[in-house]
Amino acid sequence: MHYWKKLTPQQRQDRIDEALVQNVNFATDTSLGFPASRLDSKVFYEEAPFLRDAPTMRAYVANPNNIGCHTFGISENAFYGTQEIEREVLNVLAVDVFKFQPNEFDGYISPGGTEANIQAIWVFRNYFFNKFKANLHEIAILASEDTHYSIPKASNLLQIDWISIPVDFNSRAIQKDKLESLIVEAKNKGVKYFIAISNLGTTMFGSVDNPNEYIEVLEQHQLEYKLHIDGAYGGFVYPFSNEKSDINFTNPKISSITIDAHKMLQAPYGTGVFICRKGLIENVLTKEAEYVEGMDLTLCGSRSGANAVAVWMILFTYGPYAWFEKISVLMMRTQFLTKELDALEIAYYNCPFMNIVTIKAEFVPEKIAHKYGLVPQQHNENNKWYKIVLMDHVEIEHLTNFIDEMKASKNE
Repeated sequence: MHYWKKLTPQQRQDRIDEALVQNVNFATDTSLGFPASRLDSKVFYEEAPFLRDAPTMRAYVANPNNIGCHTFGISENAFYGTQEIEREVLNVLAVDVFKFQPNEFDGYISPGGTEANIQAIWVFRNYFFNKFKANLHEIAILASEDTHYSIPKASNLLQIDWISIPVDFNSRAIQKDKLESLIVEAKNKGVKYFIAISNLGTTMFGSVDNPNEYIEVLEQHQLEYKLHIDGAYGGFVYPFSNEKSDINFTNPKISSITIDAHKMLQAPYGTGVFICRKGLIENVLTKEAEYVEGMDLTLCGSRSGANAVAVWMILFTYGPYAWFEKISVLMMRTQFLTKELDALEIAYYNCPFMNIVTIKAEFVPEKIAHKYGLVPQQHNENNKWYKIVLMDHVEIEHLTNFIDEMKASKNE
């Protein structure tokens, strides 16, 4: 590991103190030009004694703005400290987790995975505009039917078609023959450039697409494309549960990735992550943001520097080995659940490297699904699946109670 390590509580506190000192202090510094300030001290009491030992909360009260992209060019000098914290987070994720070489990537902590996915498609759409003079109708998105709804959102916002790839009902694998036929059909209609979205843990099933299937078909037909990995859910699970994973930047065909810290990492909401190869993000430079020091290459513009602190605190509290242990425990709980379901002959889907178990709805009485908070694939009478996500708060006792009720329902 180049960057990721476990730090003591004092080391973490000292590092965040250092970062906040490097930022503008709206309470003491003369700062006349910013349309922002610290959180309102009449509501958020900044002298509360507990804040001395709560660096993340101090960061939220200080209210830093990490506007811009801090891996590219210069940034707002007033918030240098929390920008540096964000760079440290990106180094851990890009280099230590997803195998980039240092300084060969750009990225930022976004308000969520939805924005990070839209950012990727925006970057690639504009890349095709700028490099090939492409027209909108010549660009299309490829993504499976199980892909996150941020992809149709991006399609709508960016005005490029989304080609939905069917998956097998039981295995949730992309149907490669359908993928090829849909690509050929689009090519015959004038589509020349493709943005492929490969899922690293779908929201409903935790299924993992094979990115090489997109690569093989697109290159077989000699088509220009960019490949994005949506690891919003699986990005903090799969690289640790599958040590042989090659879904990372050692694959030169992968151009970008989305990861969500507010899912498995249990960070506050507003902590998605977008990372891409160098030479891409400048395609979305907003030149009109002239009052911003440096260059704004993000969709959101202003964003909380305290969110970067929150993610940093979690990563450096655990370190890589304790995080691996945490994921290993969750995978053992997942295996316990699947073993019990097998014994009851209940049909389900589970990727063996993911902590999501999705049960066919015909096996789950509605009252049990409601009692245990199972999430349906559809909130109507056509629902075919219910999912269980083995998060940190889901313990064996919860699972045994669920299994006992499932057994009783089978005997009724």
